[in-house]
Amino acid sequence: MMAASLLRRDKKATAAHLKADLNRIDNSSGVRQLQELLDAVLNPEKPAADSEALDWCKCLIAGGDGFEEFCITVRSYDNATLCGLVWTANFVAYRCRTCGISPCMSLCAECFNNGDHTGHDFNMFRSQAGGACDCGDSNVMRESGFCRRHRLRTGENVPSIPRDLLLMSEMVLPRFILCIIQYLRDGYVEPDTSTERDLQKVLQQLEPQISFLEELTKMGGAMRTVLTKILTNQQTFKELSMGQEENLYAKKNYDKYLSALKNSGLVSVEEKAQGAAADVTVGAEGGAGAMVLLGTSAPGSPDESSKEEDQDAGQSVGQRKRVKLSSSTKDPCIIESLKHKCFLEELLFWTIKYEFPQKMVTFLLNMLPDQDYKITFTKTFVQHYAFIMKTLMKSHESDTMSNRIVHISVQLFSNEELARHVTEECHLLDIMVTVLLYMMESCLIKSELQDEENSRHVVVNCSEALLKNNTYWPLVSDFINILSHQSVAKKFLEDHSLLMLWMSFVSFFQGMNLNKRELNEHVEFESQTYYAAFAAELEACAQPMWGLLTHCKVRETQEYTKTVVRYCLETLQIWFDAIGFIDEPAPNQVTFHLPLHRYYAMFLSKAVKCQGLDLDSLLPDQEMLMKIMVHPLQIQACLSEIHSNMWVRNGLQIKGQAMTYVQSHFCNSMIDPDIYLLQVCASRLDPDYFISSVFERFKVVDLLTMASQHQNAVLDSEQERPMLEGALTFLVILTSLRIHLGMTDDEILRAEMVSQLCMNDRTHSALLDLIPENPNPKSGIVPGSCSFEEMLSAVADFKAPVFEPGGSMQQGMYTPKAEVWEKEFDPIMVVLRTVYRRDVQSAMDRYSAFLKQSGIHTGNPWPPYKERTRLHPCYKGLIKLLHCKTLHIVIFTLLYKIWMDHQNMSEHVLCMVLYLIELGLDNQVQDNKEDEEPCIEEHCHDSWFPGTNLLSNLHHVINFVRVRVPETAPEVKREAPPSTSTEASSYGQNLREAQVFSLVAERRRKFQEIINRSNTEATQVVRPKSSSTRWVPPGTPPQLVTEILEIRESMLSLLIKLHQKMSSKQNSLSASWLEDMDTSRHAHGDGITAIERILTKAATRSCQIKRSIQDICGKVCPPVPPKKNSPTDKKTMDKEERRQRARERQQKLLAEFASRQKSFMETAMDVESPDTEAAMDLGASEVMESEVLYDCVICGQSGPSTEDRPTGLVVLLQASSVLGHRCKSKEAKKLPTSDDEHIYAADTCGVANDVRLTLMQRFFKDSSCLQSVSIGWDGGVYVQTCGHTLHIDCHKSYMESLRNDQVLQGFSVDKGEFTCPLCRQFANSVLPCRPGRGTEAGAWHTPTNKKPCVLVKEVEDLQEKLGLFPTESNLSKEMEFVIKDIKNTTQKKYMDYGKNPGSPDNDFLFMYSVARSNLELELVHRGGNLCSGGASAAAKRSCLNQLFHVLAMHMRLYSIDSAYNPWTKLTQVTQSKETDGFDEERPEVPMLFRDVPSLLIIFVLTMPQPLRKEHFSCVVKMLYNLQFTQALAALSSKFSPEERQAWSTAGALKKNAANAEKSFEALLSHVISELSKDKSVYKVNTEETSMLISSVWSPQSIEFSLQQFCLPFLRLSCLLQHHLYGDSLTGCLEEEEFSSLAECLGILPSTPQPSNVVHSASCLQWVVSAFDLVTQWCTEVTGLSQMQAEQSLTLLVQDPQWAAPRLLQLPDNYNIIFQYYHRKACTACKKVPKDPALCLVCGAFVCLKGVCCKQQGTCECVLHSQHCGAATGIFLLINASVIIIIRGHRFCLWGSVYLDAHGEEDRDLRRGKPLFLCDERYRVLEQQWVSHTFDHINKRWGPHYNGL
Repeated sequence: MMAASLLRRDKKATAAHLKADLNRIDNSSGVRQLQELLDAVLNPEKPAADSEALDWCKCLIAGGDGFEEFCITVRSYDNATLCGLVWTANFVAYRCRTCGISPCMSLCAECFNNGDHTGHDFNMFRSQAGGACDCGDSNVMRESGFCRRHRLRTGENVPSIPRDLLLMSEMVLPRFILCIIQYLRDGYVEPDTSTERDLQKVLQQLEPQISFLEELTKMGGAMRTVLTKILTNQQTFKELSMGQEENLYAKKNYDKYLSALKNSGLVSVEEKAQGAAADVTVGAEGGAGAMVLLGTSAPGSPDESSKEEDQDAGQSVGQRKRVKLSSSTKDPCIIESLKHKCFLEELLFWTIKYEFPQKMVTFLLNMLPDQDYKITFTKTFVQHYAFIMKTLMKSHESDTMSNRIVHISVQLFSNEELARHVTEECHLLDIMVTVLLYMMESCLIKSELQDEENSRHVVVNCSEALLKNNTYWPLVSDFINILSHQSVAKKFLEDHSLLMLWMSFVSFFQGMNLNKRELNEHVEFESQTYYAAFAAELEACAQPMWGLLTHCKVRETQEYTKTVVRYCLETLQIWFDAIGFIDEPAPNQVTFHLPLHRYYAMFLSKAVKCQGLDLDSLLPDQEMLMKIMVHPLQIQACLSEIHSNMWVRNGLQIKGQAMTYVQSHFCNSMIDPDIYLLQVCASRLDPDYFISSVFERFKVVDLLTMASQHQNAVLDSEQERPMLEGALTFLVILTSLRIHLGMTDDEILRAEMVSQLCMNDRTHSALLDLIPENPNPKSGIVPGSCSFEEMLSAVADFKAPVFEPGGSMQQGMYTPKAEVWEKEFDPIMVVLRTVYRRDVQSAMDRYSAFLKQSGIHTGNPWPPYKERTRLHPCYKGLIKLLHCKTLHIVIFTLLYKIWMDHQNMSEHVLCMVLYLIELGLDNQVQDNKEDEEPCIEEHCHDSWFPGTNLLSNLHHVINFVRVRVPETAPEVKREAPPSTSTEASSYGQNLREAQVFSLVAERRRKFQEIINRSNTEATQVVRPKSSSTRWVPPGTPPQLVTEILEIRESMLSLLIKLHQKMSSKQNSLSASWLEDMDTSRHAHGDGITAIERILTKAATRSCQIKRSIQDICGKVCPPVPPKKNSPTDKKTMDKEERRQRARERQQKLLAEFASRQKSFMETAMDVESPDTEAAMDLGASEVMESEVLYDCVICGQSGPSTEDRPTGLVVLLQASSVLGHRCKSKEAKKLPTSDDEHIYAADTCGVANDVRLTLMQRFFKDSSCLQSVSIGWDGGVYVQTCGHTLHIDCHKSYMESLRNDQVLQGFSVDKGEFTCPLCRQFANSVLPCRPGRGTEAGAWHTPTNKKPCVLVKEVEDLQEKLGLFPTESNLSKEMEFVIKDIKNTTQKKYMDYGKNPGSPDNDFLFMYSVARSNLELELVHRGGNLCSGGASAAAKRSCLNQLFHVLAMHMRLYSIDSAYNPWTKLTQVTQSKETDGFDEERPEVPMLFRDVPSLLIIFVLTMPQPLRKEHFSCVVKMLYNLQFTQALAALSSKFSPEERQAWSTAGALKKNAANAEKSFEALLSHVISELSKDKSVYKVNTEETSMLISSVWSPQSIEFSLQQFCLPFLRLSCLLQHHLYGDSLTGCLEEEEFSSLAECLGILPSTPQPSNVVHSASCLQWVVSAFDLVTQWCTEVTGLSQMQAEQSLTLLVQDPQWAAPRLLQLPDNYNIIFQYYHRKACTACKKVPKDPALCLVCGAFVCLKGVCCKQQGTCECVLHSQHCGAATGIFLLINASVIIIIRGHRFCLWGSVYLDAHGEEDRDLRRGKPLFLCDERYRVLEQQWVSHTFDHINKRWGPHYNGL
């Protein structure tokens, strides 16, 4: 009852009271009270979501204080020296390789930034699975890398904890944890029961409790110690876990736990104790004891085992039946039943059951800085390891679960100390290997390799989910992790039974994913299982192998290597027996997976290279070697077959396998060991046997005959050549590759690097990626070896990133140095390392380009021959291959065939043959003498060549050869031989001497011999007779006959004849050429050079050869083919001639094509050529004489544009806010990177113009306001063209065809988008060209002598003329369509500025503003002024002339009411009409407030077209007067009152002078006096202004200001004149711009003035009294009754000068942006966005793709792009460092402006290296934005569907 009363009281008071009780010496009552209270509070039968319990716990733990204060107090006693911050997936962390001891080391951003890592090899990374900060842990990282905080905190200076502080925690927390466990027990439901299983729900309810635990762990070391005690105390667990006797709930709850244990296949302690029944069951399983926990039939869960059986039954239908093994593990007690002895163990158990909820994982990891906890937890984890993996296999969310498991395990196993501890105490290695075996056993199938029926071998099935989804990954990754510790790896290598187990595990992968060649149909379904297979071999077999190899580097570890090699051989033998392999591989099958062979190879290589072991002691007998070589050789032959298209019916995936096998991440675990193993076999087996095997495997035996025709039983004729090339290339690689035969690691790294760089220039990261990892780890520097960077700088030059004008961005590249091309380019290495065949070609092209450039060789070079590193003595036997007779016969045959031009020979074949000869010459056999044992029986074969030495065989002449040929062959002698006796006898003699040779028979015989030698039964074997050598496959047409060819050649003579043939000179080598040879030029060149090099080498090595060469050269004559062959001789002659002619024809065609292309380019692209200028500016005077002709790029016809069939310009209309973003200052605004920095938009052009219009609309008549300013600064429509024209009707049919075209286009045809049919530029409308005018043009242009006043009157009359409505025609219709397009281009809000939207006034404003925007933008593109004059890139894109006519046509519909016509106010002094009605109607906008350029455009557009130039000039002159007066008024307001007074009086004196109207002083004084009258504008608080103005105005500074004020108007007028009348713009200096423009416009009388001064006032031309007009204008301002003085001042002081538009200025280092923005919360939704982005125009921070900020289905970036850039947005994606462009409904990835130290982008920050701003790129981005060319330059656009 007491508890109930306590519950009602105040929590804090109760807590304080209880704490006091407990502190007494006799605390029993306190304990009792507390227990009762907790029983009531922590009642697991209440719903978990009830927050009351949690509040009670917080109060009790704090013992009456506030919980927050309590936290702070406890933290002050924190003695932890480790950081231990735990993070989850996607967290940004750092890894420093310089400071890390373990490769898994990672730091949180805070510790990284507080440590000193300058110059280190570090990178930032996004955590995949989660992790924890290792700062302060010297087991994992060097102390020098610790941050400031963890370097100092050693824990000594922390005071000891007062006993009573944590007293309550010790009492309350055990109950709290128990409560959580009870909830977990209650909530768990087995997956196979019928009830809906919702573990997530249970976890959600427990969220606050688990978060509370997590909070406790963050209080530091003191609290963690308490938690550790509770979690690991066995006594507490015993007392609490089962509940008291009388508590029924607890009993039930505990039963749930027991049944969960049972269902997991785990036996609880109780059941064990109840009797040995369970043990008996375990024993009864026999060998599979260890599988009890893992296995299929755990006691107590019959349902589960039967379920698995059912699955199997289901599987077998239509799929290969799975195989079950019972694997015998050595020790059933490894994975004994789980006994949970403490809270920690049960918590982990439930964590696993609930599939690793993130919160629980974080809590368990947060505790790790506590050492005691760490050890206990690691043991518990290992104890549950098997169970974890079992749960993982069944999980549906295996991906997330894998990540969480590794998140934990990597923290535990990276620590060597700990790993060793649990290996010794908990059998960690045994558990891991057993679990791996168990895992793979769940998906085994029968192997179909070799003998399908009787095969006993089983392999993993790669299409199983376990392999496909990499479910085994966490296990393997842990295994690799612990093998990286030397102490653990040694344990593994010493434990023989474990090694045996491991080998049987590896053998599951041996021969997996078998490919069978499809011979008839194309395979229906291409399986993609090969990904899984390659990943599995790499991760599960190769990675652990490399891990083990790193510990076998020194002599002391010899025993380990011997053991592994022994077990490899045993397992291989078992495998050969299991697949029933004898000597021949099954045809048409290949598997790329031979991990056992590769283990064997790599350990052999290590043994010889590092441990000084003798190779022969590790090799098996000859018979075994012959078996071992078969499968790797089969792979090499199949690679060649795949590239020869013999496997095409197997689909693309087989090519994928061939590529993956040699790809950089796999090659050193796959092809390299295979080739090394073949090299080992070749060096130990009979060379003749080996060579014959190679040619037989490559299926080219039938081709190796002297006859000109042959039959091949296994290959089609088009496959013969590539297969022969493949076989020879393979032999060259085999005999010349030295990667495992004596090269040092540095040499290997260098060779790899050179071969990659020779294929293509590479970026630094690509190179890191392409160079295989294991022989030379790139990260971390192996002592005594050369680091990656040093090597790179030794072989390559860096090319800084250049920006190509096409817009494709280059990265910084490394390119080989010249001496590398000259001395180190190794084509053999390139062939070995190329994934795509085209890379070999690319390397050769680059090589020949280098030779041409450096003048070494100009023709088509052959691959250079490279000297090799010396062979390690162990492998000397390999050289015998080059000297064996079989190879020499093949070489001889091929040289002969090439010389005779037999089919299927190629340059490549000759090249490889010569390479083999040269290798033989360079590698002589030392022990020459003993080899020459006489072999009488082999006479027939041996009579080809005398010995096994290339030098002696080279000059051996072969006279006759017996060949089998088809009867149809030209060699067949059809007439009887002449019967004279002498001839007959000599002929008979030839018959006896003639050479016959069959590779296959040769190989069989050798094989027999070797087998016998090993069986010592040589005597009983009957040697096959040489005569029956030909093995004829069944089913070949048997019309082969034997013929004898007369050859009489040696290899030498053939070489010399080939030299002649290639140089096509008769005696290309004179008898004495050897003496005059210059050997230095032999290194590079073509086949001729190669032959000369070989002959020279041979001559220097043997005098006899030298003599032979001189003999042959002396008497050599053109090749005499066999008599019958004469027709082919003629053929070759013709062939050459035909080739020559074809070549000439081709040259001619190409030249013609080039000239055509050139002319097209000129017409299409060249701005300067007069034609295009004319087409662009229909104003050019010469063209105006006659009609302008246009070419239609669709139908190709040329003609004028007519009313009925108008022609149009291809244009792109786009809304633009570039002008609106201009500021006053030339400096770009800075991007804010801290909370103190901000960007304000108030000073931009768009905002200023908006404010101005709004202010006007408050006081003046709306219609008048809408003619006094321009809009379109934001959201104006910009029109640009590519300059091509087309008939509008052609265009319509073109659009129709695009609409029906189903191909995916990057544009939307429905929105009218298309690409120009000629230049493919993006466009979305067609601007009609008006029909060209005839003769009036002459008069239209002539300079005028009329007086100004006459012109003024004429202009007025022209304005009175109502625009004639154009007649309805196709042309006018099209013009209306374009107007509609223009209006649709921008958003509604950018068009409606009037009080009543859609009114004509509004429309009128929008139309003339379009003209204004385009003029202004062209000015911006020309650099903001017209100093450069002439044409610019902008002018090429401009179509202002046509645009003006379309707009003018539309504007003609509106007439300006003559009463309000501003022209009258410009040119007449009117009487002010004092009408009564004046007041209720708002006044018009005073002239001094109006925007002068806008008035100019209005006048020009509303007057009848074409406008005569004299009238245009008149308008400009009158407007200049107004502009000048405005300048004076604005200037006067800047004066201080005293200055104003002074200037006023000074100017008043000049008023009466003759030229007063053209003197600024007089006018200025007049303006000042007028504006001071009545309601003076100058009344505004003068104190402030006088404070600001310290400068004194001189006449010069005033003149300068006036000119600056008027310049923008002059520029616009000039540009307009240029477009309307084709006047050229002359360039000038910036200082002279004013005078130059004034002259051009004709307002400055071009009288030669003294050059230095031009007075702006001298340009004025008044038609009425200047002073009267000015007075009239000023009174309009001063007479305003409603306006305040400061408002009129604002409108009066307009400053037309704006700086060029700029993007924001970015910081140099990307990290500054990243650190500030990637954690910044979004302003709209207050959350940290998943993909934050920055607008580079205005600095807005937005969520990319964020659902939180969506409005009406549109995401924030798209919304912002509409709001900020009128549908053009430039965003920097913070997490990816790339920029995306949004343009309307499309977007594209632009690239990155941040590059790393090697000039590379780092998209998505994958590499995480420091990035720096690349100014060139940023300038290009800005330039594309300003010039509106994103659409043209960037090619990859896609729709964004408003989802960005």
